[in-house]
Amino acid sequence: MVVVEGAKVDRRSLEEVHGSVDVPSEVGRGGRFRRLFAFMGPAYLVSVGYMDPGNWATDLEGGARFGYALLWVLLMSNIMAVLLQTLAARLGVVTGHDLAQACRAEYSPRVNRVLWLLAEVAIAATDLAEILGTIIALKLLFGMPLLWGCLVTAFDTFLLLYLQRWGMRKMEAVILVLVATIGGCFLVQVFLARPDMAAMAVGLRPTLPPGSLFVAIGILGATVMPHNLYLHSALVQSRRIGKDEASRRSACKFYLIDSAIALNAAFFVNAAILVVSAATFHSGGMQDVASIEKAYELLPSFLGASAPILFGIALLCAGQSSTLTGTLAGQIVMEGYLHLKIAPWLRRLITRMLALIPAVVVISLTGEESTQELLVLSQVILSLQLSFAVIPLIHFTSNRRNMGVFATPWWGKILAWTVAAIIVGLNGYLVVDQIKGWIEAAADSGIHYGPIPLSWLAAIGLIGGAGSVAGLLVWVLIKPLVRPSPAWSPPGRVVIDWDEALRPRPLSRIGVALEHKPGDSEILNRAISLAQADPGRRELVLLHVVDTAMTVVHGALTADLETGADADYLDDLVRALHEKGFRARSALLHGTDPAGRLIEHLRNEPVDLLVVGSHGHGLLRDLLYGQTVDRVRHRLEIPMLIARPDRSTPLSGDS
Repeated sequence: MVVVEGAKVDRRSLEEVHGSVDVPSEVGRGGRFRRLFAFMGPAYLVSVGYMDPGNWATDLEGGARFGYALLWVLLMSNIMAVLLQTLAARLGVVTGHDLAQACRAEYSPRVNRVLWLLAEVAIAATDLAEILGTIIALKLLFGMPLLWGCLVTAFDTFLLLYLQRWGMRKMEAVILVLVATIGGCFLVQVFLARPDMAAMAVGLRPTLPPGSLFVAIGILGATVMPHNLYLHSALVQSRRIGKDEASRRSACKFYLIDSAIALNAAFFVNAAILVVSAATFHSGGMQDVASIEKAYELLPSFLGASAPILFGIALLCAGQSSTLTGTLAGQIVMEGYLHLKIAPWLRRLITRMLALIPAVVVISLTGEESTQELLVLSQVILSLQLSFAVIPLIHFTSNRRNMGVFATPWWGKILAWTVAAIIVGLNGYLVVDQIKGWIEAAADSGIHYGPIPLSWLAAIGLIGGAGSVAGLLVWVLIKPLVRPSPAWSPPGRVVIDWDEALRPRPLSRIGVALEHKPGDSEILNRAISLAQADPGRRELVLLHVVDTAMTVVHGALTADLETGADADYLDDLVRALHEKGFRARSALLHGTDPAGRLIEHLRNEPVDLLVVGSHGHGLLRDLLYGQTVDRVRHRLEIPMLIARPDRSTPLSGDS
């Protein structure tokens, strides 16, 4: 058994940018700072998830209702985020796996399918918050109705996807500009609000005013987001670093610095939102400000005409920057859990449609005032999935079997599991409280389905679903302890049995798809090259599909001039091959769908290898002339040799 590099059984994370950023050595003038600069970037892409519109809603409500008292919750959430993101970065650097790939390697296919589904729901919920932030910003800045804003957001992210063509560093630079814009806007607003510095200092002391627990949990749930853990563990692999221990240790150190700087910048933005809300609304007696729109409307009376414009610009930048990172996270989750790679634009379209549909439906049915409730719902969904990302991450980074000397030390494990317990407990409380509210709302509605009240149905469905999710969470927690998986194989590697791989396989029947065109000479040449090693035993089957209009009516009984010419053509080729000592026979097929007819025939009379021709058409030529190579390749489990005829041969459909 031999391990072979480069086998594409388990793709590298974000393969199109994997190892695409060079990292200079520390030798030379300014080497250490140049090296640090090369590593900085992934955490800034991650940081935008910590300042998305979902955070705005909780920060505004916390500041308006409780002043500066919940600043410590933001600080605690930020410390948790730095710890978890550092673990995610270490997982990617040391093992070469992102979090989704690691879960696939550790858990069973059935569990992984559920984990993938939960991760996709969380990413859709994140995208819902980003959509709502963008459409609210468009409404506030330009007076655009929310439904029209939904239409704009259906297409705006494709512009950001184009940034991926520029390369990782330029994409990071664009995100950094958006983050700096958000921070700059709130820096001005904090200056205009003139907050009470002494009260801010007191707010860093852990206290919970009466009625603030729910808001505090919301702030925590909005700050520590699950998709960022998948994202960070993949983005760190965009740097080209050595495989030796010293290189990995250096990378982990620089990524820790990167995370600390970027996430503290995100903490500043969140704290600025809460401080502005506390200094303007709470101090002004407006403690019922709980929505982005209401805050925007009231800002001019407190901070002047420029404040709402800055507020709207920052909100728009927050929504737009978050969409790109959400797309990348979706790609990582899909490829990691399912080994399914699709075009980024299609991945983006699927995610956006899943988020747009509930937004459009709710706004259409209940009006524009429902956006705040949708934002809250998105954060509840995120809190439900967060534990399924945090617990595996701590397990994986604590395991010496895969992390080696980079495994989390005992004191780090205590901190990490304490953070996990806080997150699971508080987010569990949030989910239970929300379920309780939904059941009470169903009871208040008085709706019955026959003799059964709606509240009973809601209770059965919600409690049953929550119980199933809780059971899965318990298994995710204990499985690596009671039934650990073997050490992971690095992505991009596969174990090959060379004895089996190099065992000759006889080719007794070789199919040759012909067009009755000059390009057939190249196709026949390739087929003869394969058959000449043993011409007495290897049979060439010459295939051609007659696709005239008469074949629709008469099928194999067609006797027009073109059919006769095709039959004579195959007979002449068979005769010539016999004279050269080759075994050969012909198969003249009929039908207006050459690809379908060829597939049907080869399923009934299979060959060991099929030789076909391809002119390498583009999209327009394929639409004009048709193409069959891809259809045959995808629908038949037969090895194919694709011969490229000379460019001077006339254009025609692919064989």
